[in-house]
Amino acid sequence: MWRVANTNKPTVTVLGAGVTGVTSAWYLSQAGFDVTVIDRQNLPAMETSFANGGQISVCHATPWANPSTPLKALKWLSQPDAPLLYRINGNIEQMRFIYRFLRECTAKRADANLVQMVNLGLYSRDALKDLMAKLPLAFEQRLQGIMHFYTSHAEYQSAITPTQRMQTLGCHRTLISPDQARHIEPALGMLGDALVGATYTDADLSGNAHLFTRELAKRCQAQGVKFLHDTHIDSIHQTNGTITHLTLTHKDNTITHKSDHYVVCLASHGKALLDAIGVFLPIFPAKGYSATYQVLDGARVPQVSLIDDEYKLVISRFTSDQRDVLRVAGTAEFNGYNTDLDKTRCHALTRRVRSLFGDALSYDEPNYWTGLRPMTPSNVPLIGQAHFGQVRHGSTGETLDNLWLNTGHGTLGFTHACGSAKALTHLMAGDEPNLMFDLIGL
Repeated sequence: MWRVANTNKPTVTVLGAGVTGVTSAWYLSQAGFDVTVIDRQNLPAMETSFANGGQISVCHATPWANPSTPLKALKWLSQPDAPLLYRINGNIEQMRFIYRFLRECTAKRADANLVQMVNLGLYSRDALKDLMAKLPLAFEQRLQGIMHFYTSHAEYQSAITPTQRMQTLGCHRTLISPDQARHIEPALGMLGDALVGATYTDADLSGNAHLFTRELAKRCQAQGVKFLHDTHIDSIHQTNGTITHLTLTHKDNTITHKSDHYVVCLASHGKALLDAIGVFLPIFPAKGYSATYQVLDGARVPQVSLIDDEYKLVISRFTSDQRDVLRVAGTAEFNGYNTDLDKTRCHALTRRVRSLFGDALSYDEPNYWTGLRPMTPSNVPLIGQAHFGQVRHGSTGETLDNLWLNTGHGTLGFTHACGSAKALTHLMAGDEPNLMFDLIGL
């Protein structure tokens, strides 16, 4: 493990205790930094990382912004249960995001962004597997790979080119027949002739992101990382390109907090904080839904984590001594910072799940949840040293010498968490990460 050269431990404050913040804290502490994590919740991973789809899916790297998306999004505008739904409200930030998103929908930009996502995904998956080899983390993980399955001939045909492109980039996502898919995952036999094809990535994996983050947070604490929970970050202050302090609120007490370095891992909520000091992140929240169902017949419920491309859903089974459940997550609703459950969208999830797995699951009391994914127009996250002005992956400008970004991971926060944290730690320790990725501020 590389370490900072200074014998006096530099202090780092990580803003946010989700999966990205906690993995950042782990790698930074291992590199010799004195780390404090601040979060407004009473425990780690209580917001975006709480009940997501639970996949580490390099194979799911195709950007949302691609040539086929604008027409689909236009068609879906009038469908309240659509996989991708823009609730247009005239908000200037929403309109700015849509404009930037559409600019990324060209074939050239989509391919460039795909390369970024696959490179980071491979690097991150390796980092996670190294971490799992060193730490006995129990997070309901499954190592059987991830399968995209298709019940639409058109969707299957549209998957062939990106699958082949991913193969050239080192992601071993392979096209397989319906019979091969059923051999790998017998539960897909319930689909009968409706299954028209699949792709399979055997090196990908799944697990409970909430449990992973909580387990790793315990390891962080054992290594001396401090957690300030129930603490709101009210403002960030800078003078001449240096962050001087944070203003915090804890139990109605106002606190001034100082550190040598600051790392922003606040998902959708970092934008407003940094806008105030002239660092403008191209992040807009996308509300994702999940539903968790009790398994009644384990033989007819998948062991392999699945992706339903037609409905933009991910499907993961979580099993422990205490429970056996199926988590289905997906869709995206651009509706600002609203986290209310929409019954129409919840029922659409259950309707699709029932069509796939019938009475193998209990639908009496599905546990519905929403979380805000921090989306960038390109889908590529923002990792590196912050600078003034408009930020995008690979951008440069007048940097702030002690402010760092690890945010904007969208739907792939769990997939990219370890790699993003490892790469950022390399940068902060004065090293170059072995990663082909457009980092910020370099």
